[in-house]
Amino acid sequence: MSEQTILDRQIREYLLPQCFNAAVKAGAAIMKIYKHDDYHIDLKSDHTPITIADKMAHNTIKECLGPTRIPVLSEEGREMLYDERRNWEMFLLVDPLDGTKEFIKGNNEFTVNIALMMNNECIASALYVPYHCKMYVAARGLGAYLIRNIKPQDDSSLNQKQIEQMLERLPLKSAEHDELRIAVSRSHQTPETHERIEQIRKSHPDLKLIEQGSSYKFCLLAEGSIDYYIRTTNTYEWDTAAGELILAESGGKTHSYPDGKLLGYNKEDLRNPWFEAKSATCKF
Repeated sequence: MSEQTILDRQIREYLLPQCFNAAVKAGAAIMKIYKHDDYHIDLKSDHTPITIADKMAHNTIKECLGPTRIPVLSEEGREMLYDERRNWEMFLLVDPLDGTKEFIKGNNEFTVNIALMMNNECIASALYVPYHCKMYVAARGLGAYLIRNIKPQDDSSLNQKQIEQMLERLPLKSAEHDELRIAVSRSHQTPETHERIEQIRKSHPDLKLIEQGSSYKFCLLAEGSIDYYIRTTNTYEWDTAAGELILAESGGKTHSYPDGKLLGYNKEDLRNPWFEAKSATCKF
């Protein structure tokens, strides 16, 4: 049995279920805070907001994934020096609460992102949308899937067989549509975003704009519910890694914009370039 086959089995049988359950438990911690008005909002060094829900979700994921002994690089963790992480062969890239601004606004568009990285490439991911009880999972070469009706639970403990019984392959037949649908960030739009959209509108005058927060946009691309997403403001590696694999395994793709390069991970500077993402059925 090859090393790759052994790794694929470990991912399916152990690591992906661990990530799945950690994301659900983090979602439960988030939803407990979401039901109340006092989020204890602070500002981080980059002037973006952080709430007690971000911190609770981070602690939950660290506790759940600690037994794997895989190092965690998290948005809400301590600042990890490049010299400390540059030679990691495997690590977990985590955003415990992606879409904090949407969480604060109360519009339900926030996610938990967990990506398993090998040699600085995502090989498995779990992306949970706790308000909508939807889980998206993917493993490199094995496809991307939606699991519905996964309610936030403090004691989530599903195993591989239980998870596999609920998998729905992406993209979804039910998501097919005629007009071109373009997603834009609800809270992060720039003139460059609208300039790109107007370029596309010349050949697709009937395009439909959909505002959507968080990495849930990658999931909707993977479903086929939307076709294209353009981002021309700052994001970080933990914002994209999990969703990018889910999209790729559904047949879609993500590239930097406008130069069309692949996104890199575990860089010295963890910020992403501008990027665009397309579904498997994108019409251009």
